[in-house]
Amino acid sequence: MIAGEVRPDRQAVIRLVVRGPESASRCVEAVVDTGFNSYLTLPSDLVAELGLQYLARGRARLADGSVITTRYFRAEVEWDGQARPIRVLEAAGGPLVGMSLLYGCDLRIAVIDGGEVTIALLAEPLSAR
Repeated sequence: MIAGEVRPDRQAVIRLVVRGPESASRCVEAVVDTGFNSYLTLPSDLVAELGLQYLARGRARLADGSVITTRYFRAEVEWDGQARPIRVLEAAGGPLVGMSLLYGCDLRIAVIDGGEVTIALLAEPLSAR
């Protein structure tokens, strides 16, 4: 299970370890963003620090409807005790965890200051049914 908390600014935050190809790793605090349908965003300085492998340029639609051109990278996250390869979108701001990373999990948020955020793997992901 992955655990976090709701901050006074109403953000649900979890901590996760992100790794690059040369085993460089960093523990980051990431905001759970159910409106983001990809895996994870990281700022460019962290992408560089981890030496993430470049995949491609792409376009992404932001919450305000605007479209940006960005870069995608390969990384690995520690997810519920397991190494999981993912695609990272380079974006300004703090790290965001999106719905593709949450897929196959049960997300629960007690939406109060200091409320518990829990993410647990489902026994049988919906795609297997």
